[in-house]
Amino acid sequence: MVDSYRTLSEFNLKGEFIGFEGDNLKKPKFLKLITYNGEIKLKLPKILRKSAASFLQTGQQINVFGVNKLNLRTGKTKLKVYGIKPIETCPKQTNLPKSKPKILVCQKPGCKKRGSLNVLPELEKILRERGLYDKVAIERTGCLKCCSSPNCILKLGKKEYRKIQPEVIAQMLENHLG
Repeated sequence: MVDSYRTLSEFNLKGEFIGFEGDNLKKPKFLKLITYNGEIKLKLPKILRKSAASFLQTGQQINVFGVNKLNLRTGKTKLKVYGIKPIETCPKQTNLPKSKPKILVCQKPGCKKRGSLNVLPELEKILRERGLYDKVAIERTGCLKCCSSPNCILKLGKKEYRKIQPEVIAQMLENHLG
């Protein structure tokens, strides 16, 4: 038996889910989607019908992917859906509060002997002089596994800077905070 369909390409559609169509709404036959190009009606495979009805909500942004096939007899194309994935939406970046830069200072006895007792007051003094003290979170911690002087770590976003002097920390914070 000869297959009357030829696979043309894969597709990946992003859009807003607007509802189902079909006789039984618990196992809908078609999915309706609004994309940039307009409204699209896609036939769901039997495997996806029940699960799609359980997790999709009207107005939800989704990603539908599958294969575009050509009927060799009629010349018409059809979209065969293989999967549906909700698109996680995030609040706008401007609304998210930026986390404060952190300075971790070791307070273990061995580090205190090597000078962390002097590092913390000196660091606080320099930050107050430059007006950066309220813009930074200073944490007194246990062992940081960098047992040398100065025994502190500066965290700016996802980056960490180790073994830097308080004066350099203040300069880096000024550059980072603008």
